[in-house]
Amino acid sequence: MAVWDDLVGQERVVAELDAAARDADALVTAAGAGTPPPAASKMTHAWLFTGPPGAGRVTAARAFAAALQCVSPDRALGGAPGCGFCDGCHTALLGTHADVSTIAAVGAQILVDDMRDTVRKSYTSPATGRWQVILVEDAERLNEKSANAVLKAVEEPAPRTVWLLCAPSVEDVLPTIRSRCRLLTLSTPAVDAVADMLVRRDGIEPAVAATAARATQGHIDRARRLATDPRARERRAAVLKMPLRVEDVGGCLKAAQELVDAAAEDSKQLAEEVDTKETDELKAALGAQSGGRMPRGTAGVMKDLEDKQKRRRTRSQRDSLDLALTELTGVYRDVLALQLGSRVALANTDIQDTLERLARSSSPESTLRRIEAIGACRVALDRNVAPLLAVEAMTMALRAG
Repeated sequence: MAVWDDLVGQERVVAELDAAARDADALVTAAGAGTPPPAASKMTHAWLFTGPPGAGRVTAARAFAAALQCVSPDRALGGAPGCGFCDGCHTALLGTHADVSTIAAVGAQILVDDMRDTVRKSYTSPATGRWQVILVEDAERLNEKSANAVLKAVEEPAPRTVWLLCAPSVEDVLPTIRSRCRLLTLSTPAVDAVADMLVRRDGIEPAVAATAARATQGHIDRARRLATDPRARERRAAVLKMPLRVEDVGGCLKAAQELVDAAAEDSKQLAEEVDTKETDELKAALGAQSGGRMPRGTAGVMKDLEDKQKRRRTRSQRDSLDLALTELTGVYRDVLALQLGSRVALANTDIQDTLERLARSSSPESTLRRIEAIGACRVALDRNVAPLLAVEAMTMALRAG
């Protein structure tokens, strides 16, 4: 199993990354042997992975990081880096490699404090691996100060350091940063390709895999979660019923409250295990005494961790709400397709009767207004409007049509 196997429908990107990984391997080998490096190389010190949600930006970046750290003996025999089995590939893919640092937004932004140690590390030589790899999962969330810190590091990189930045589009990254990166644009994989991957890699039943891939319109991570997690299917079923529950004011307010509560519960369940592990590890590192008593002078460190976890829970709740709104948009998109007689394949064929009922009971103009109301709710959430207020305004707009 090569590291590229999870990149569904990205043959062009895989070919470019594979060529770069081969050249990177040749550069390290030449340096170790004291011979001149290859004259021309497809390897560079900074990469920008862009593409729509679900295309696999982070998956591609992590696969490339694994290929750069590959220590398979087959490389010496002409094999391509990125075997997927050696210690370098395995730990890089799991996120535990000592020379692969991953930065993700804890809250709405990546703060300069979150980047400072990573930028400092980018100037050091690899400890155990072949390259020092810095992977920024949410480059679009860099604020002004953290972006400037990254810019300085990308402008003057260490010889064996590689920056891998992931963002939805090039416009989401500072021009001064993206001008110093090699751009790779991923596309949304085909629904059939995602379904095939779920069957082949995860052992999902073909019918379940096809339904999940179609419902998520090719979003790989969401399709996998929908196919494997009963809670995700229950939450989606509740969202798909919302258009039928906003016929009166009371129904609008109740549906809004339930949606916000479900997002909060979902984020709580996702955060509890991570928070507990982080807290226990920090207490052990600080020398917590028996009975849980902390040494003097450590209260500030614990407070910083609590603040970080709070920001992460808030973002997780917003992300859960955004996913529900995306699914709701998909419902009205299907309704609009039926109203206009479009031949576009429906995403939510499992609720065909509901879609046809909604299509008969409204006009294309009202469906478009409802889609706009969902978009307005997403904008309000991005601007830190209280979730309940934003969702209540949306449900009332859905009722009005």
